[in-house]
Amino acid sequence: MLISGFAISTIGRQLTIVAAPIQVFQLTDSTLAVGLLGLVQFPALVIGSVAGGTMSDAFDRRRIMMISQILLASTTAGLVVNASLEQPTVLAVFILTAANALVSGVDSPSRSASIPRLLDGHLLAPAYALQTVVFSVAAAVGPAAAGILISQVGVGPVYLIDSLTFGAALLALAMMDPILPFEGGTRAGLKSLLEGLRFVKFNPVLKGVFLIDISAMVLGSPRALFPEFGTSVLGGGEATVGYLFAAPGVGAAIAGLTSGWVGRVRRAGVATTIAVTVWGLGIMTFGLTTSLAVALIGLGVAGAGDSISAIFRSTMLQLSTPDRLRGRLSAVHIAVVTGGPRVGDAEAGLVAAGFGPRTAAWTGGFGSILAALVITSVLPAFRTWRLPDKPPPS
Repeated sequence: MLISGFAISTIGRQLTIVAAPIQVFQLTDSTLAVGLLGLVQFPALVIGSVAGGTMSDAFDRRRIMMISQILLASTTAGLVVNASLEQPTVLAVFILTAANALVSGVDSPSRSASIPRLLDGHLLAPAYALQTVVFSVAAAVGPAAAGILISQVGVGPVYLIDSLTFGAALLALAMMDPILPFEGGTRAGLKSLLEGLRFVKFNPVLKGVFLIDISAMVLGSPRALFPEFGTSVLGGGEATVGYLFAAPGVGAAIAGLTSGWVGRVRRAGVATTIAVTVWGLGIMTFGLTTSLAVALIGLGVAGAGDSISAIFRSTMLQLSTPDRLRGRLSAVHIAVVTGGPRVGDAEAGLVAAGFGPRTAAWTGGFGSILAALVITSVLPAFRTWRLPDKPPPS
C-alpha cells in the first residue's frame, strides 16, 4: 500500500523534475542556470532531511508523511500559478522548487524508516528491489510523458498534474495504521541529530554507503546537461529532453524487473561497487556520443547500475542501523541520495559552461568510477559486508 500510493505521486513528481529545468532553460537559455536550480534546492533538502529524520524517530511516521503530501501539492500548485502568468519569473521557480525539496526532505526519512518495520531482515533486499521496480517505472513514464506534454501544452498543465497526484499517496496513507516509534521515540532536536551522526562516524559500513553514493552523484549526475544536450548536441526539442530524463528510469526499471538474483548476493559492498562502476560507464557513453540512440542506451545502462546500487545500499543501511536511529540515518541517506544530484547539477553546469556538455558528462562518469574504487579500497568493512542468510524454517 505504501509503495503503490507513492508510485503514482512519484510519476507526478517526475513531471516537475523535467518541467522545472526546461522552464528555466527556456527563460534563461543557460545550462549554468539549470545547474544552479539544483544547487538552490540542496540546502533546503538537507535542512528538511535533518528535521524529518529527528521527527521520524519522535512522532507517528504516517502522520508526518500525510502532512508532507499536502505541502508538496501546495508547492507545485504555486508553480502552476507562476507558469500561468504572462511573464513567469525564474525566481519563483527557484523558490518553489526549493520549498518542494525542503518538504520532500521531511517526508522521505519517515517513508524509508517505515519499511523495515513491516518486513524481516532477509526480505529487505527483495523488498527494495520491488520498490526500485515501481519507482523506476514511474521515473521512466513520468519524464517521457513530461517531454511530450510540455511540447504540446507547456509547463503549466504538467505542474498541475503533479499537484493532483499527491492525492493517491494521501489515500494510501489514510488506509494504513499509525507507525509509532518504539518505546515512545527519541525527542526531536539537536541532541537527537548528533546521536545519529556519531553512529555514522564510528560505523565504516555506513561511511562507505554514503560516500560511494554521494561521489557518484556529485561527479556523475547528468541531469543539468539534458536541456542543452538534447537541443544543441542532439538537435532535438522538448520531447528529446524528456527522453533523456526518462532513459535512466527505463534502465532502472529493466534492472529491477530482472533483479530476482539480488536476494542471493551476500557480498553487498562488492556488488555496490560494481553497480556504481556500471553507472559511471553508462554516463561516459552518454557524454562521448552525438547519437540519440547511443545516448539513451548509455543513460539506460547508468540507470540500471544506479538501481542495483540503491537496492544494496538501502539494505546495508537499514540492517546496520537499530530502529530507534533509522529515521535519523534515513535522513542522512536521503540528503545524500537526493542532495548529491543537486550539487552534481551545479558541478555539471559549471564544467559545461567552460568545456561543453559532452566533456562535463564523460569526465563525471570517469570520476564516479575512480571514486568508487578508492572508497572500496580504503574501507575494508564496507567491502566485506555480507547480507544475513535466510533464517531456517521454524
